[in-house]
Amino acid sequence: MTDNAATPDYTPPQVWVWNKPNGGEFASINRPIAGPTHDKDLPVGRHPLQLYSLATPNGQKVTILLEELLALGHAGAEYDAWLIRINQGEQFGSGFVEVNPNSKIPALLDRSGPQPIRVFESGAILLYLAEKFGAFLPSQPGARAECLSWLFWQMGSAPYLGGGFGHFYAYAPAKFEYAIDRYAMETKRQLDVLDRRLAHSAYLAGDEYTIADIAVFPWYGGLVKGWMYGAGEFLSVHEYKNALRWADTLLARPAVVRGRMVNRTSGDPAGQLHERHDASDFETKTQDKVA
Repeated sequence: MTDNAATPDYTPPQVWVWNKPNGGEFASINRPIAGPTHDKDLPVGRHPLQLYSLATPNGQKVTILLEELLALGHAGAEYDAWLIRINQGEQFGSGFVEVNPNSKIPALLDRSGPQPIRVFESGAILLYLAEKFGAFLPSQPGARAECLSWLFWQMGSAPYLGGGFGHFYAYAPAKFEYAIDRYAMETKRQLDVLDRRLAHSAYLAGDEYTIADIAVFPWYGGLVKGWMYGAGEFLSVHEYKNALRWADTLLARPAVVRGRMVNRTSGDPAGQLHERHDASDFETKTQDKVA
C-alpha cells in the first residue's frame, strides 16, 4: 500500500457542521443548502424553448437533441441557449432557481403553450422533448423499454464517473489511492457494460439511434475518446472497441458536432459557441459577442 492509500484516522463528529471549505476546484460554489444566493432574472429570447446551460456532459445532452430535432425539420425545436457560468455561481440566481430548484444545469423553459413549463434534470428534459416531438424515442414497447432502461442507466451510473472517479482523479485537492482505485474499478465496470451491449447492437436501444445514445455519449463517449479528465491511458479505454466504434458513429453526425459546441467555454475556440440564438450563430460564433 502506498503512503497516500489512506488518510490519517478521522472520527466523524456527532453532528456535521459546515465550518470550513472542502477544497477542490469547485469549493467556492459548493454548499450544504439550497435556494438562491442572489436576485437575478433569467433572459428570455424569441424562440419557444429557452435553455439555460453549460457544455458539461449533462448540458451537451440537451443541445445535441435539440440540434438533432432541428435537423429532422422540427421547427418548434428552435431554441435560445443561454450561458450559465457555474464556476461563478450563476446557477444560484433567483431566476435560475425558479426553473430548477436543484440549481444544476441544464434547465429548460418551454414557452410554446399558454403557460410556461419548466423541466429540469437532463434525463427528464430528453424524455420531455422526445415525447413532445415524437422523435428519438421508439414507439414499439420492447424498444421503448430498452431505450428508457439505458437512459436511466446513464442517469444512475454517471455520478460514479463524474462525482466519483472524475472528482478524485482530476479535481480533488489531494490524490488518494483508495478513492481513485474504488471509482476507477466502477468506471471500468460501467465501460464494460456499455461495450458488451454495443457488441450486439448498433445503438443502445437496438438498430435505432435514440435519446439513450444522446444521454450516454457525452459522458462515456467522451471518456473512450480521451476527452474526459485526461484519463484515457489510465483507464485503458482502447480496450472498449465497440464503445469506440459507437462513439465515432455519433461524432460523424453534424447535429452532434453542433450540439457539443453550444454553451462551450473551454477548449479550441473554433469549437466554442457561448450562446446560441439562431442557426447562423454557428457561423458567426457568439463567443465574440458575450462578455
